[in-house]
Amino acid sequence: MGSQHNYTQPPQQASFDGFLFDMDGTLIDSTEAIVKQWRKIGTELGLNPEEILKTSHGRRSIDIFKIIAPHKATWDYVREVEGQLPLLYGDLAFEIPGARSLLDPLIAQSAPWAVVTSGTEPLVLGWLKRLKLAIPEHLVTAESVQNGKPDPTCYRLGLEKLGLQDRPGQVLVLEDAPAGIKAGKAAGCKVIGLVTSHTVEQVVAAEPDWVVQDLESVRVVGREGGKVTIEISNALVQ
Repeated sequence: MGSQHNYTQPPQQASFDGFLFDMDGTLIDSTEAIVKQWRKIGTELGLNPEEILKTSHGRRSIDIFKIIAPHKATWDYVREVEGQLPLLYGDLAFEIPGARSLLDPLIAQSAPWAVVTSGTEPLVLGWLKRLKLAIPEHLVTAESVQNGKPDPTCYRLGLEKLGLQDRPGQVLVLEDAPAGIKAGKAAGCKVIGLVTSHTVEQVVAAEPDWVVQDLESVRVVGREGGKVTIEISNALVQ
């Protein structure tokens, strides 16, 4: 989405105590599956699916249902619907470039990390298993908080799970959605914004610390003194 822009920042290195990853648009791209699911749901409910899709990315399904169909806004229903996605449309999702090559060395270095997502637990675990990506020890899902992104509670909870709530500035959030970027910043973290699901302008407007096209621009350099050093290359020149 940002190929016409200038991604030529010289490589920069930064060290962090922990890492918090968004899920969809950051580690995986299940856009096509989500579109099919919302079109199916919209048709079943007699609603215009395209209107739903305009504001669905990066938001919790339960928050969308509260607006479009309050009688469906229950965790039992949302977990059931989202849990079906990897089963019905598993072939339509793929890894974000660089996701596996970033996660594997982080895990090898025993770096603290977690997934903080607007999806439910059945959805997250379903996709990670389907795509054979690492399942984190710590997970913050839609059910974990009362309010979704851009409310920073989800990332604050992620910090607590890593035991780093007193050092948010030493934790890196990786996000694609403006709401998630804002949540990470409001939690006090450093944020890399990925231009995978929104325009460059939308990502920049959310004010992340770095903007890259995908995770191929982020690699692990090493670990020393409890901190993991990463290198960020080909970031957006602003």
